[in-house]
Amino acid sequence: MIEFDQVSHGYDGRAVLRDISLTLTERRIGIVGANGSGKSTLARMLNALVVPDAGTVTVNGLNVAKNKRQVRRDVGFIFSDPDRQIIMPTVREDIELSLRRTSLGKDERARKAVEVLTRFGLGGHLDHPANRLSGGQKQLLALASILVTEPRVIVADEPTTLLDLRNAGLLRRTFAGLDEQLIVVTHDLDFVDDFDRVIVIDDGRVAADDSPAAALAFYRKMMAA
Repeated sequence: MIEFDQVSHGYDGRAVLRDISLTLTERRIGIVGANGSGKSTLARMLNALVVPDAGTVTVNGLNVAKNKRQVRRDVGFIFSDPDRQIIMPTVREDIELSLRRTSLGKDERARKAVEVLTRFGLGGHLDHPANRLSGGQKQLLALASILVTEPRVIVADEPTTLLDLRNAGLLRRTFAGLDEQLIVVTHDLDFVDDFDRVIVIDDGRVAADDSPAAALAFYRKMMAA
């Protein structure tokens, strides 16, 4: 369970989040809002990339600000640009790098790397240069590098921003098959229209929090006003 308790945050004297209180228990949650609304700041608090100025964020009972290392084992974060996460020269090496923080031996790391890459359709690219993958394949590699460490929560910040329609569809189908709790920040409203819950952030506050149909209808009306 994830909880925001009266959370506020600002940058350079400007309030970005204002007194946010939320309890997140659903398996798939979408967060939408205009640019600058505070939605990405909210998402980054889930694994301590940002800590609140006031209030507390807890993940499975852990205060995020005080337990950053443990929380980051539980919460995997995917950026909109996968090139920010892909570090090693080849696909296989990038996955094995994620596993070096574990207690697994070299052979077990190699086995798990092949297993997770095969799961995401990248088994035929093990020794290919990572920078030559397509945009969709890179995003899947970034996802695989997170999932191989077995987090309990996946947070994706605008994961389809750099993807074409085909690759966005591929990512959506992949996300639909995940067992982990999934929180997606996005401008792609179709991407979250079958989620369990959608939260609308506006000017640093929760403007709507409902089923996808109701929340997205509210957001579209708000953006048209």
